[in-house]
Amino acid sequence: MLTFAGAYTALITPFSQDGTKVDLPRLAEHIHFQANGGVRGIVPCGTTGEAPTLEEHEHIAVIECAVKTGKPLGLQVIAGAGSNSTSHAIHLHKLAASLGAHASLQVTPYYNKPSQEGIYQHFMAIADSAELPIVLYNIPGRAAVAITPETIERLSKHPNIVALKEATGSMDSASEIRRRCSIVILSGDDSLTASFAAVGAVGVVSVVSNIVPERVAQLCRDIASNDLAAVRNSHEKLFGLSRGLLSLDVNPVPLKCAMELLGRDTGSVRLPLVRASESVRSTIAALLRDAQIEDASEIGREKKSTVVRMNKAGKAGASL
Repeated sequence: MLTFAGAYTALITPFSQDGTKVDLPRLAEHIHFQANGGVRGIVPCGTTGEAPTLEEHEHIAVIECAVKTGKPLGLQVIAGAGSNSTSHAIHLHKLAASLGAHASLQVTPYYNKPSQEGIYQHFMAIADSAELPIVLYNIPGRAAVAITPETIERLSKHPNIVALKEATGSMDSASEIRRRCSIVILSGDDSLTASFAAVGAVGVVSVVSNIVPERVAQLCRDIASNDLAAVRNSHEKLFGLSRGLLSLDVNPVPLKCAMELLGRDTGSVRLPLVRASESVRSTIAALLRDAQIEDASEIGREKKSTVVRMNKAGKAGASL
C-alpha cells in the first residue's frame, strides 16, 4: 500500500523568459535536482506551479514530464488536479490517474465559497470517480473557506482520501484533525513543519525545497527519527529563509527570483503575477546569503554537471 510521509516539493513550472512556453527540459532537470536532494516526492501543477495559468495541454505535459522523469528516480508524484468546478476536478483527477500519477492533490473549491456539506460532496464525488488516492489541500487563505476538522473526519472514511496538506497555519486545526481521525497530515507551510510534527504531521509539501531540497529532506528525516534536538537544528536552518522568502511577494514570485539568483533560472512568472521588484530582489539576495546558500550546488557539483548534460541532450524541441 502506498504511504505518504517525508518531504514533497511543490514544483515550480519553468517557463520561457516571456512566459509563453513551458520549458520541459528545465523541468526535468529540476526534478533530478529534487531527487538528488533526497525528497520523497514532487507535486506538479499546484499553486507554486502556477496551475491556474496553464492550458490543459500544458497541464498534461507537466504531469507527463513529472511522471516520466520522477518515477524512475523513485519519486512519488502527487499531481495537482483541483478546481472550483466539481466536474472539472473530476476530469483532472481522472486525467492524473491516466497519466500515471501516484495521487492527486485536490484543493478546497475556491471563490464560490461552498458550505461544509458542499465541500464534503465535492470531494466525495471526486473520490468516487477514479481509483486514485487523494491528498486534500486545506488552504483558506487562497480558497476563502477551510475544510473543518469535522468534515475532514467524514472524508477520511473514504478509502481513496488518504492524506491532507494542511495549510491553515493553525496548530489547533491540525491537533483537532489528528484527535478525530488517522488521515496522514502533511504541513502546507514550511515554517510550521516542525510544529505540526509535534501534533502528528509526518512531512511537508514544501516551497523552499525547490532551492534547498536536502535541508527539507533532512528535517523530515529528523522528525521521523523523533530526535527533538536534530529537528530543532534543522528547523532553525530553514526558518529564516522560509518565513522571509515567502513573505516578500505572492508565491512563486520570490521563489523564482531566488532560483534565478542561484543560477537556476526558471523563466518568468505568468500574468497576473509579475516579476519581483528590485527592492525585493535585493532582500532575497540578502536572505540567501544569510542562509549560506551561495549557489545551487549544495548537493554536489558533480550532480549539477550531470543534470546539465541531461538538459543539453533533451533541449531541442521539448518546450511547449
